[in-house]
Amino acid sequence: MAKEFTDASAKEAIESGKVVVIDCWAPWCGPCLKLGPLVEELAEKYGDKAEIGKINIDEEGDITAEYAIRSIPTILFFKDGQLVDRTVGLLKFSDLEGHLQPLLG
Repeated sequence: MAKEFTDASAKEAIESGKVVVIDCWAPWCGPCLKLGPLVEELAEKYGDKAEIGKINIDEEGDITAEYAIRSIPTILFFKDGQLVDRTVGLLKFSDLEGHLQPLLG
């Protein structure tokens, strides 16, 4: 199951140095709602290898500001405490995997 990140828990996960995937979303965003189940599926499949979760940009503003989230859904990919990739817009599951898998190797 995907984690529900707060600004604090997201920063803690990023600073851990693990691979972290953060879905920046809002409940009023149609494409975000369509992407949500794919993020859940990603968490089920790779949750033992990466921290995968979502952050509601309406409730948590620090991550949104720090990483200049201008459009949603935006997915941020971190490794070793650094932002290494980002996607904007609705993706297929295979595309999400394609961004994550190289970070796990």
